[in-house]
Amino acid sequence: MKTIKRSFPLIAVVLFFGAPVCPAAASGDGQLIDLFNGKDLSGWVAAGQTTYKDGNEEKPVWTVQDDMIVCAGKGYGFLTYDKELGDFIIHVEYRMCKGCNSGLGIRSKKYNGSGATRPSTSGYEMQIVDDAGRKPGNHSSGSLYRYVAPNVNATRPAGEWNVVDLECRGPKIKITMNGQVIHDIDQSQIDRIKNKPLHGYFCVQNHGRKIEYRNLRLKEL
Repeated sequence: MKTIKRSFPLIAVVLFFGAPVCPAAASGDGQLIDLFNGKDLSGWVAAGQTTYKDGNEEKPVWTVQDDMIVCAGKGYGFLTYDKELGDFIIHVEYRMCKGCNSGLGIRSKKYNGSGATRPSTSGYEMQIVDDAGRKPGNHSSGSLYRYVAPNVNATRPAGEWNVVDLECRGPKIKITMNGQVIHDIDQSQIDRIKNKPLHGYFCVQNHGRKIEYRNLRLKEL
């Protein structure tokens, strides 16, 4: 007996079995969006020192080059994503120069020049510093600066890209750097930080040395 082979159009298969589902979309926690369009600094606000002198030319501290946010590393200040966030996951990659000192501001106020509005005071600063291979501490790379040391100093040497995922859900903060969980804490259980805000702004820091940022993505929870 001759076997009759039937072929079903792809659309029929999709209608019968359902379309493929992206795990992120299936979580119901929100949509992943780009924080940075790769072309300009739309949606971001610079504060502190925003220009510097290069000979007789005045240049911006923050620029966009090759799909990256580039900080020239002159003076002190912050570039802030101009939307207040509560619970979220943020993905960011950065490459620092030798001797770099920078940071990621988490749930902070907008910096206005006063010490009280620095992320490390008003919220958190995840420290970025050129200290690969050194012992972790309250001021090392990956620390919640001056409050909580990371489980491990997972930073890579200057010139290499680092990958960070920040996850904030209520008082719980989880930070993964280069594939290693460096924080998994509940701030409500730590006296020094139990009253830190549960919402605020995300920013990147200028603290005197060049650093580049790319692939900044946000998922609000």
